[in-house]
Amino acid sequence: MMKKLVTRLLPDQTASAAVEFALIGPIFLGMFLGVMQVGIGMQNYNALRSISADTARWAVTNYQAGDQKTAIQIQQQATDLAAAAPYGLEAGRFVSFVADSSVITQRVAGATEFRITLTYRVRTLLGVIGVGEIPLSYSRPIFVIPS
Repeated sequence: MMKKLVTRLLPDQTASAAVEFALIGPIFLGMFLGVMQVGIGMQNYNALRSISADTARWAVTNYQAGDQKTAIQIQQQATDLAAAAPYGLEAGRFVSFVADSSVITQRVAGATEFRITLTYRVRTLLGVIGVGEIPLSYSRPIFVIPS
């Protein structure tokens, strides 16, 4: 009886594709979302690097023109740049901080050094598997020479 049942079911391939997809589909979907998450994270990290470079350039050119900006003004410029095109980072997830000469040791004689630190919490596509927001941070010095 059992042999008869097994021989009858062996050639039956009905719904085998659905069973295979049920086994492999979630793994494939998780890998796809993971690759997307890495890409979004890299894009946001590059945005932080570009925002810091644009802010540094803005501060240096203002100092060269005789308009000495404060750490708060530089910080606000970074925040404004982050929200604007082409970066378009969410304001509630972005934080900029600029340390001035009263906080950091000056390394170059005759120049004023600022340190800009940008942080951003990247939204996750992997919340369904328990992965939370991904924090990114980028920091760089800004050297300005008063005219």
